[in-house]
Amino acid sequence: MTKPNTILALAKVIIAAAWADGKVSHEEINCLKDLLFRIPDLNARDWASLEIYIDSPIEPEERERLLSELQLALRSGSDRNFALSLLDDLIRADGEISEEEIEVAQEIKSAIQSAGVGILGGMGKLITGPIQRRSHAMAHAPNREQFLDDFIKNRVFYGVRRDLDESEITLELPEDELWKLSLAGGLMARIAHVDREVTDGEFNAMLDSLQRNWELPQDAAAIVAEVAISAVAANMDYYRMAREFFSCTTEQERVRFMDVLFAVADGDGTVSHEEIEQIRFISRHLKLTHKQFIDAKLKIPRKRRAS
Repeated sequence: MTKPNTILALAKVIIAAAWADGKVSHEEINCLKDLLFRIPDLNARDWASLEIYIDSPIEPEERERLLSELQLALRSGSDRNFALSLLDDLIRADGEISEEEIEVAQEIKSAIQSAGVGILGGMGKLITGPIQRRSHAMAHAPNREQFLDDFIKNRVFYGVRRDLDESEITLELPEDELWKLSLAGGLMARIAHVDREVTDGEFNAMLDSLQRNWELPQDAAAIVAEVAISAVAANMDYYRMAREFFSCTTEQERVRFMDVLFAVADGDGTVSHEEIEQIRFISRHLKLTHKQFIDAKLKIPRKRRAS
């Protein structure tokens, strides 16, 4: 099997291990998604195949099938080494692992090296640590009272709705579209915040995008942009924000959104190296290809962007 198949086989066994006792809380599911979303080279179709397993319990018979698929994927030495490296990256994603986790990891590595059946038992113990660390990181983030959905709905969604009501602007927009709009506004604000100063040009680029892509009138677009900029902290969990935006958009929408982000970055007449790298980060976590990122980048004239 190829390395992409090894990635999927290992990810599915990690999910099966998380579901081993049949109980995974809503936030644990979100944290598990966050961890798995970090895996490189997963495209949108791959992610969809993982979400099928994440969102409902996995029975013993299915766990055995997934384990068998992983054992087949680990037949070659290179695939086993690849799996070991990937597992290390995941379990260390949100901080240093404990001595106990290191011991469990060694047991799993031994099982992987031999493609033995002991993988699944230890995986459940091991994945608990990273999930708990992810939950801890979210709980102590700047928005510690709320997770992303509450942050967007309570700060941006309700902030936009309140300001629209006070301005008597009529905006007929379904809640799911306002949700998507809030995420887009937050990600645009992130690019505008890269140099810690939002210029008039960057703000106007946000306005233009909101008017063109969501057909907002100028005064409504201004409210959305202002709320997004004021509500979104520079150290907000943009990792989860990107994942949420991925979940509610099509690939075509995400490709177009790359043009939007570069337009915001170019709002002050130049796209810096830091802005390019931040857009690259978002592109990667929106599961877009390197070519799709480069195509959007090259639409900015060479003289206005860092090499």
